[in-house]
Amino acid sequence: MATIAFLGLLAGVLTTASAVPQVVRTWKLKRTNDISLGMYVLVTAGMLLWLIYGLLIHDVPLIAANVVSLILNATVLYFKIKYG
Repeated sequence: MATIAFLGLLAGVLTTASAVPQVVRTWKLKRTNDISLGMYVLVTAGMLLWLIYGLLIHDVPLIAANVVSLILNATVLYFKIKYG
């Protein structure tokens, strides 16, 4: 069971970390014309739903990964709306 939990945590860390370069780039450049608004609306909504699902089933790796992913993707979405 510990191996399964580790696998879940590792998957969460990797998929969550994938959003960091876009957040950093967008923050530095203050430019988002090459970013898809539709993609970030959908991915942010999806992260919110995964977070709710994780809360309902009490899955800590799912909750942790999606809290951080939601914050990162919502940040890019905010920048997209702000700098559009």
